Amino acid sequence: MSFAVPESVRPIRDAVYAFMTERVEPAEPVLHAGGPEAAALLGELRAQAKKEGLWALGHPRELGGGGLPFLDYVYVNEVQGRSEYGQLALGTYTLQDSLMLHEHASPEQRERFLAPLVRGDISPSFAMTEPGVSSSDPTQITTSAVLDGDEWVINGHKWFTTGASRAAYTTVMCRTEQDAPRHLAFSMILVPTDTPGYTIVRDTPVLGLGGAHCEVRYEDVRVPASNLLGARGQGFVIAQRRLGPGRVFHCMRWLGQAQRAFDLMCRRLHERQAFGEPLAAKQLMRQHVFDSYTEIQSARLLTLHAAETIDAGSQARVEIGAIKVVGARMLHNVIDRAIQVYGAAGLTPDTPLERMYRHARAGRIYDGPDEVHIDAVGRRILGAYAAGGGWEFGLR
Repeated sequence: MSFAVPESVRPIRDAVYAFMTERVEPAEPVLHAGGPEAAALLGELRAQAKKEGLWALGHPRELGGGGLPFLDYVYVNEVQGRSEYGQLALGTYTLQDSLMLHEHASPEQRERFLAPLVRGDISPSFAMTEPGVSSSDPTQITTSAVLDGDEWVINGHKWFTTGASRAAYTTVMCRTEQDAPRHLAFSMILVPTDTPGYTIVRDTPVLGLGGAHCEVRYEDVRVPASNLLGARGQGFVIAQRRLGPGRVFHCMRWLGQAQRAFDLMCRRLHERQAFGEPLAAKQLMRQHVFDSYTEIQSARLLTLHAAETIDAGSQARVEIGAIKVVGARMLHNVIDRAIQVYGAAGLTPDTPLERMYRHARAGRIYDGPDEVHIDAVGRRILGAYAAGGGWEFGLR
């Protein structure tokens, strides 16, 4: 495949780029501040996106979305990722949850949760991580659900349930099977956030940033048995199908952030004078440009290759594991260099870089820490050799 943006995708990608740079990015100071003014402005942006045909582009058309094919949406996601508010303004914040429900939800669940998600009437949240339990080994999850008549009774403790404070419901991964093999012991259950016993303990700041990363207790939370998503014991299967494409979306959005940081850095190098000449004339400053170019381009090609592999029907576990690590490192490094070029100004809110930097550091932990992905990729490749085969790059 060509890794340039296909001509068929250019018009919609260009429209999203213009929406991001002309409307979403200038709105960031107000959106960062939060409160009624931010909510009103976000509502206005969402209304504009719907009016201009830019709403929910990655959602299937039969759900009321834009119906972009997976690979086409990957290219659009690259520019949508320039701002942390891109997903919210353009109606794709719910995409992973919508696709999960589209595949596994019952007719009743589709009507109650899926349709409102795509319209943007409600927000979702997803609960897997628990305090005191290594998230790199989710088979240790202790939150449990027991069937009592026609109700599930849920007890447990979750945290980093992103968006729970504004969500209509949470998809909770919990142990439902006591004697099953560990990867068949967990299920997904849909829990409305206004259910008695569902208590938000706090919004946990991440590197000083609030983002509704909530700690939640479940104390005898009762929901109908029909709130089970998919089959009993299939929680890991559902989670993996959710997380694989989601990691590709993450990495493409990171590329949008990296492009923005790269642009800021290169423009600053031309604008800033030191010792009688622009910074762009300094050899060490050009090293920042070189290193950032090679890292962005490498991460981009790896990510597009992973997307193509998924689109061909593969689980692409090696490719996805690799891009999660490479993409997060790339983003951190590119933003770090841009801050270095700006000097002290880069440490202040006068540019978006200081906030982007904090978000970037978190990327090496959420959706699986680097170490887990590195180990898994190495194990799978070595396993191919142990089985008598190998890893021929020209055939992958």
